[in-house]
Amino acid sequence: MPSKEPPRRRVPGPARPRNAAGGAGRPRTASRPEPRRPSRPGTRRPRAGAAGGGPRRSIRLGNPRPRLRLVGLCLTLVMLAFVVRLLQVQAVDASAYAAKADKNRYLEYTIAAERGEITDRSGIALATSVDAHDITADPKLFTPEESKAPDAPQQAAALLAPILGKDAVDLAKKLSTPKSRYTVLARRQTPQVWKQIKDLKSVFAEKAAEDLAAGGRGANVLAGVLQEPTTKRVYPNGDLAAGILGFVNAEGKGGGGLEAQLNDRLEGEDGTIRYAQAGGRPVPTAGSKEIPAVAGTDVELTIDRDIQWAAQRAIADQVKNSRADRGYVVVQNTRTGEVLAMANAPGYDPNDLSQVDGAALGNAALQDVYEPGSTSKVMSMAAVLEEGVATPGTHVTVPNRLHRGDRLFRDDIDHPTWYLTLNGVLAKSSNIGTILATGQLGRNQAEANKVLHSYLRKFGIGSPTGLGYPGETPGILAAPKDWSTSQQYTIPFGQGLSLNAMQAASVYQTIANGGVRIAPTLVRGTKDGDGRYTAAEPPEKTRVVSEKTARTLARMLESVVDDQEGTGTKAHIDGYRVAGKTGTANRVDPVRGVYKGYTASFAGFAPADDPQIAVYCAIQNPTEGSYFGGQICGPIYKKVMEFALKTLQTAPSGTAPARLPVSFEPGE
Repeated sequence: MPSKEPPRRRVPGPARPRNAAGGAGRPRTASRPEPRRPSRPGTRRPRAGAAGGGPRRSIRLGNPRPRLRLVGLCLTLVMLAFVVRLLQVQAVDASAYAAKADKNRYLEYTIAAERGEITDRSGIALATSVDAHDITADPKLFTPEESKAPDAPQQAAALLAPILGKDAVDLAKKLSTPKSRYTVLARRQTPQVWKQIKDLKSVFAEKAAEDLAAGGRGANVLAGVLQEPTTKRVYPNGDLAAGILGFVNAEGKGGGGLEAQLNDRLEGEDGTIRYAQAGGRPVPTAGSKEIPAVAGTDVELTIDRDIQWAAQRAIADQVKNSRADRGYVVVQNTRTGEVLAMANAPGYDPNDLSQVDGAALGNAALQDVYEPGSTSKVMSMAAVLEEGVATPGTHVTVPNRLHRGDRLFRDDIDHPTWYLTLNGVLAKSSNIGTILATGQLGRNQAEANKVLHSYLRKFGIGSPTGLGYPGETPGILAAPKDWSTSQQYTIPFGQGLSLNAMQAASVYQTIANGGVRIAPTLVRGTKDGDGRYTAAEPPEKTRVVSEKTARTLARMLESVVDDQEGTGTKAHIDGYRVAGKTGTANRVDPVRGVYKGYTASFAGFAPADDPQIAVYCAIQNPTEGSYFGGQICGPIYKKVMEFALKTLQTAPSGTAPARLPVSFEPGE
């Protein structure tokens, strides 16, 4: 029996794709399936029959090498930039960055050099320096973040202003300086001022600590106030010799007088100190570097403090009593040229310049220029005697008026015709007699002018005194060819030329020293930090007239003081022979430039038989009482000269004064 096979299972064929109309497409011819390739890990085989019914596509991956090269190039460039920058920082600009780091880490402060002392001839301090403090601040510590207070600058300024004597608004502005770590609030404050601030800081620090412990912010508005040690210039004698000494400005440098003239010697060399800091405080373990300051040189003056005091008091009293504009007294050693005193009135106190009238600053004895009047006649007489055209006994007939050039000249008083000797012309201070005497210096007036001019120049008129003082005037003396018609007759008696008080005193020093002019000096010597004393260079000496002429003039000048007909009797000093000369000149108003008021003066030396000291006094524009030099300056001369003679222990005169004739009888 035939076996019965099981029916075959029908296997469905592949689905026919539908056409666009949704019907079935033509049957696809059966094909042999390709063997299945193993797929790469991580790749997905594309599904057959992609959207759109298109043929199946194979995807090929791109070559990764170009991208790797690009990434490698970028990394190389970045690394190269880092390397270049590293080389720049560590090699090329290493010093600059190190300096910048040091600047932020290290603080450097100046150590002020102690300014040299100025003393009188005995070593008594006239100007010295004491410890002081510059009050400074760190503005960063006043920011809200650091101080824990939103208005720390304003609060601190309100507290500090009354202590420092500064405006609170200005202080607040300094404390609010952006991006700053240093500002100066006040310079050269006394230790007492810093102690007040330090005590106040302690109080606020304690309050801040208590507040912080209680959970508060611990605000401290004074934590950023600091100090730097420095020195302050002090003048122990107040206004004594202020015109000579000058003053020191806010920067600690000489602002006038010898303080300015000798500043390079006096100020020394500042030092520095450098230390590491953190939060404005020094780091003890980081070490520090210090260059010590070099103290300035001490200067010893020729001034005698006691004589300076006497001169200053005498001229100040007379200026006040006469209601004058100002006055000056100069005292000079006739044998050395050293200035023993140079007093001005009104003066000023260099310790407190805020209260000083600007007109009082400076040294009027060297900086004022004025017409001297009859004290200048001694130079005219010196020329007449030295040229041999007259002697002290030469007769000079002096009329009440003298017509010369375009002017009519007169003496200070109306008088009948005087019959005077040349000595009498000087004793009675006759302008007319002086014109007549100096007219004999040449064959004509032009020649006489040239001769007189040469002597005036030898006496130092029209040239600096040699002191080198700031602002010193050389005076005014025109060349003889430029003298006007009136000047050639007024210059012989002291009008039409101008000088300063030191030049006027130097004229009398020259006569007292036997005709040799010694340039005046104010500095006697210096002493360095090691105590080595160096004497000043010897002053220049100039022979002006012969010793014989000088001795003759000294005897003639005695007649001015000793003779009852002389104009300087108020300068008489018991026990001493005194030589002197009065002066009363028309004064040029420095503002309007016209003659207004008078310059009263007196000059001389003593003892006349053995001269030691020359004194010159002048008062500008006295408006109350007498304006004659013999009346208001003669007494000053006497006070100052008496004091100086006693201070220097000068022996009284041992001989009687020479009594030269003042007048003669007509027909003799």
